[in-house]
Amino acid sequence: MKIRIGIGLGAAASPDSFAAEVSHLEELGIDSLWLSEMVYGPLVEPFTGMTYALARTARLKVGTGVAVLPGRHPVLVAKQLASLAALAPGRALPVFGLQPARRDERALFPVPPGQRGAVFDESLELLRMMLRQETVSFDGRFFTVDAASIGPLPRKPLDIWLGGSAPGGLRRVGRLGDGWLASLVTPAEARTGRRAIQAAAAAAGREVDPEHFGISLPVATDGIPAGLAAAIRQRRPDTDPASLVAVSWPDARRMVEEYIAAGISKFVIRPAAATRAMPDASSRGMPGAAALPAGSFADDVARELMPLQT
Repeated sequence: MKIRIGIGLGAAASPDSFAAEVSHLEELGIDSLWLSEMVYGPLVEPFTGMTYALARTARLKVGTGVAVLPGRHPVLVAKQLASLAALAPGRALPVFGLQPARRDERALFPVPPGQRGAVFDESLELLRMMLRQETVSFDGRFFTVDAASIGPLPRKPLDIWLGGSAPGGLRRVGRLGDGWLASLVTPAEARTGRRAIQAAAAAAGREVDPEHFGISLPVATDGIPAGLAAAIRQRRPDTDPASLVAVSWPDARRMVEEYIAAGISKFVIRPAAATRAMPDASSRGMPGAAALPAGSFADDVARELMPLQT
């Protein structure tokens, strides 16, 4: 099983520091960068940031972790993804979710009332068709296209990963997804979710690649921020936040190993709070984790967790 360690930049994904951070990840040899969907805030928009980061690098993979699909037209999304796949083959990693985490942003991704799950399902169906078929005619409840084509298709079909941990979301991954990026679930819950996805896939006559199961893991080396702890207690009132957030780098290594034992092999390591500033370029040595000072979150990830990759 290939273990891969990627990074979510947190607050460092704002435009004023994004370029330097992307270049630093490439220097470090980090496997992948993951961009969150946050409209009301400083973070770069995920599709814009993905395009910029892919153009600036030659090896780094870049994904959305996660972008909202319902409320975006799936044909336009398919066009964006096909273009990225052609410009940066094998390095665009789309992950989609049902709705924004922030309640005040949900109106920005409008769907008919009470139909978000149904729109998500139909959007995924049409998106997958557009990325795999030269011409698509589709007549659904929410979308209709006639002989639609987005141009050259990706040479290798793009894998569409999904987030979510509710029972319906797990079944959706099994029916319509190519992978799962979980968040705020324990290793035991991740194992249970993986099995539920595999069962749903089997029931649908398909299979999700055993190596396509991931987790977004926050790391808090200065204590779990009060805001994050409160959000976790609201979402998971019966769960200790310390079971979902690594509180030190040794704790992060322990949790990664437990997730690996549960069948999770892809990791997005993200700061639970604002990241420390990246060292100035003039203070860094030659490219490579060993030559770089331990000044940024990315340096810490490279030093502490990249040795776990296989």
